[in-house]
Amino acid sequence: MIRIEGFLLGVVAITSLIAGLFFLKYWKHTRDSLFLAFALAFFIEGINRVALLFVTRANEANPWIYWVRFFAFLLILAAIVKKNYGSSR
Repeated sequence: MIRIEGFLLGVVAITSLIAGLFFLKYWKHTRDSLFLAFALAFFIEGINRVALLFVTRANEANPWIYWVRFFAFLLILAAIVKKNYGSSR
């Protein structure tokens, strides 16, 4: 059972990192800060999942995991607020 959980955690980690690369690519083309925020959030999530692979007795209920996720979601929220309410050029 442990191997399957590790495999699935790896799948989630690599898909998060790949999604981050796609958003980084779109940010390079458009220079829109929303794409950059999504890229950073997905990179943070991917690195968080990779870190879980190397922690003995990884527990999803650990508070530091949620603080990292909270920070990633705050990045996205801040970018959305900036895009909607920021100064128009």
